[in-house]
Amino acid sequence: MNGIIINIGELVGVTEPDKRFAAGADMQNLNTIKNAYLHFKDGLISGFGSMAELGSVSEYQNVTDAKGQMVFPAFVDSHTHLVYAGSREIEYIDKIKGLSYEEIAKRGGGILNSAKLLHETSEDELFEQSLPRIYSILSMGTGTVEIKSGYGLTTEDELKMLRVIKRLNDETPILIKSTFLGAHAVPAEFKGKQSEYVKLIIDEMLPRVAEEGLADFVDVFCDKGFFTTDETHDILNTATKLGFKPKIHANELDYSGGIEVGVAHNALSVDHLEYTGNAEIMALLKSDTMPTILPGAAFFLGMKYAPARKMIDAGLPIAIASDFNPGSSPSGNMQLIASMGCILYKMLPEEVINAATINTAYAMDVADKVGSIALGKQADFFIAKPMPSYSYLPYSYGDNKVDRMFIKGELLHF
Repeated sequence: MNGIIINIGELVGVTEPDKRFAAGADMQNLNTIKNAYLHFKDGLISGFGSMAELGSVSEYQNVTDAKGQMVFPAFVDSHTHLVYAGSREIEYIDKIKGLSYEEIAKRGGGILNSAKLLHETSEDELFEQSLPRIYSILSMGTGTVEIKSGYGLTTEDELKMLRVIKRLNDETPILIKSTFLGAHAVPAEFKGKQSEYVKLIIDEMLPRVAEEGLADFVDVFCDKGFFTTDETHDILNTATKLGFKPKIHANELDYSGGIEVGVAHNALSVDHLEYTGNAEIMALLKSDTMPTILPGAAFFLGMKYAPARKMIDAGLPIAIASDFNPGSSPSGNMQLIASMGCILYKMLPEEVINAATINTAYAMDVADKVGSIALGKQADFFIAKPMPSYSYLPYSYGDNKVDRMFIKGELLHF
């Protein structure tokens, strides 16, 4: 698709093609061009600049007049569990009554509840349940998403989830990266035999996933009450040998050592990070691992918030993602997540926009393809509804500020 957007009030998130992420004080830098144009060819950004510099537009197949509205790079959501069966609103009521995430899990709820529902759901039905969620997040500005398995907890059910993720990537416009998360919880039948389940992951699940080419990354829930640092090391050692890049659920429930494990394995990202102190910050500063906070989960569960301000002030980059899942963050709305970043974590609008675009792209190993307005990147962007400034995006929470959504230069119709 060749086309051009003209009369853009402000083109937001302009970078050089080789910029990998924004860190520390640089997160406050959000480059824009006012009264701009943006053109694209064969689905990739091929030029942009001031309208004063633009000549004739007659060569373009499609001309879209933004009429002074702003253009943003599409959100990149680097942490979701979007493929799941059913819902868990009963546990929501339990949370309201005061039960903790760990207490619900110990009673057979939480992840194990989702695993039971998923086991009883066919692959086709799982796809049909997940498809509307993809189009929902597209309509709210997300153009790239990571989706994890982890509600299967058996070899065949994990593979079923991963096949659904692959089908969603093949049959929808959105760019999807797939993560194998067999180490999400210990199944009920392995209670008291956790080491045997870890062995199953290493000896059977990981080789099958690799053989069928169904995942880009491997994740482990390394935290209190879930998988230990030694178990995480063992799983990731095997995963790396099989060609998978690591990602880690870390330090959501306690100082688990998960951040240090992620750094040791050169993980793309460590995610959650509610329990992050000076030692963890120093470890991250010496690494190429992206710290990723998940505001929706901490908000929904009533947990402490990750020290995002302290981390940025120390010089770290921060990514923010939705953690879209049925138990602890049942929303994939990245506009709302950006608002939470400002309200709950005291991040500036420039910081949350960088955190939800270029930094999340890095956390998914796709910063060379998406996450900013740069030459050669995919033409994934949205024209926002009229707003006075880009700060209005996280300021006005609760409404959808996407007017028109484009993927690879194609206008989507919902």
